[in-house]
Amino acid sequence: MTAMAAKIQLRGAGLWPWALFSGLIAAAGLPIYIHAPKFYVDNYGIGLGALGAALFVLRLIDVVQDPLLGWLSDRQANRRGVMVAVALVLMAGAMIALFAVAPPFAPLLWFSVTLIVLFSAYSFLTISFYAEGVRKAGTLSGQGHLRLAGWREAGGLVGVSLAAVAPALLGQIMPDPFTGFAIGFAVLALAAGWAMRRDWIGMRSEATSPLASIGPILSDPITRRLLLIALVNAMPVAVTSTLFLFFVESRLDAPDAAGPLLLLFFLSAAIAAPLWSHLARRVGARRALVAGMSLAILAFLSAAGLGAGDAWPFALICMLSGAALGADLTLLPAVFSRRLAAVAPQAGMGFGLWNFVSKLTLALAAAGTLPLLERAGFVSGGENPPEALLWLTLLYAVLPCALKVAAIGLVLTARFEEDMR
Repeated sequence: MTAMAAKIQLRGAGLWPWALFSGLIAAAGLPIYIHAPKFYVDNYGIGLGALGAALFVLRLIDVVQDPLLGWLSDRQANRRGVMVAVALVLMAGAMIALFAVAPPFAPLLWFSVTLIVLFSAYSFLTISFYAEGVRKAGTLSGQGHLRLAGWREAGGLVGVSLAAVAPALLGQIMPDPFTGFAIGFAVLALAAGWAMRRDWIGMRSEATSPLASIGPILSDPITRRLLLIALVNAMPVAVTSTLFLFFVESRLDAPDAAGPLLLLFFLSAAIAAPLWSHLARRVGARRALVAGMSLAILAFLSAAGLGAGDAWPFALICMLSGAALGADLTLLPAVFSRRLAAVAPQAGMGFGLWNFVSKLTLALAAAGTLPLLERAGFVSGGENPPEALLWLTLLYAVLPCALKVAAIGLVLTARFEEDMR
């Protein structure tokens, strides 16, 4: 073995389970917001407005739930492995119920109940995983937070990529692709849980209440600014994720291209993630973040002029916007993780807040865009008037640009540490 190969092997030793587990969690996040609304609209006739309202109400639960789950993860960190195993079973079961089981009662209520279970388990797993990552990064030589982030986010983006296109690919070989998707997810949950079984070794927090745990985090101005940046910066991706399938189907008139375009988008993010991590180590996290956000604006603006038959130009846009997403998902969590290590002895509560912010953006996107589309006369899979298609374009391509400009302003005026070089 060459010296270089040995060095690479040593630097990556013990991190592949983190990439696998990250892929599992990612598969249960954004792809569900892409697939589930359209699946229930097309199969059970739920209105867009009702679906958007349901998603918003479900996310309101996280206003209380995610910080509490963060505190629980810290308080029971010495038993985190057992709790993670239970959460994995609940998440896999909820995924099967959501996609592979016909609703035994009102579809909208079944949709809501299964998503409550799925996202509650998802929240606990995400919080525990990232909190444990703060400890893990401290054991790595060199810039541990960025190194772990490279593995973790690359694995997550591969998981997102596979989950985004799995139903379309499975549809080529089986009549009920979403059933296969749900069962495959359950198998992946078992594999990821087994791979990470020895890594849950966090120390129990002595904080006696959630307020005692949250105080050191929210009292730090840098942490508060990072949470605000995360909220504003994630909104454009939340909006485009909610509307992606509708845009490809109705604006581009290319429904069969949705699967390959999603795969291209997420694979571009996965390939770009380690490159953004490397760039941040050289020029600083702030400059790298601004570069990624600027690339996203370029991609969104380019999408505003597309119409029917423009699937190939949109493929290039998917590559650019996917590469920009790689910066968001890699750099901001790494910066936040490093700051938490400095201000909070236990990171679960911090990532409870981070997780809440991430999911709140998806809730706001669904509640804000889907009812507007319905009011404009938009119909999924049907003939749409020009006004409805114009609204779809404005919401998908123009609104995200304005949000990204606001995020850039927050980053440029932030005073977070530039010590990630």
